[in-house]
Amino acid sequence: VQLQASGGGLVQAGGSLRLSCSASGRTFSSYGMGWFRQAPGKEREFVASISWSGGSTAYADSVKGRFTISRDNARNTLYLQMNSLKPEDTAVYYCAAEFRATYVSAPHYWGQGTQVTVSS
Repeated sequence: VQLQASGGGLVQAGGSLRLSCSASGRTFSSYGMGWFRQAPGKEREFVASISWSGGSTAYADSVKGRFTISRDNARNTLYLQMNSLKPEDTAVYYCAAEFRATYVSAPHYWGQGTQVTVSS
């Protein structure tokens, strides 16, 4: 699976962004998908996950209620809607895929990152 993330940018605190991750190659619908992020000087951390069927989602406590993960299997695309953004959400965001996963914890594939910067 080849993953291509997009949609990052600069936004003021309280604003919104929608990230997209386009997949090509193997059957997208067979993969659980997730978003991770890495801030400067910090380790990469889990943000959100959606099962291969789309029926199950999970979020980090820090984004719960503000971010929404979704997928469109017909378009081979993963999304992350980010609302009420905070400066601490500033990071490089990565999409990832794990075969038949309900919860993505050990991705088989990673996309390149997209930078999200939230100004105060």
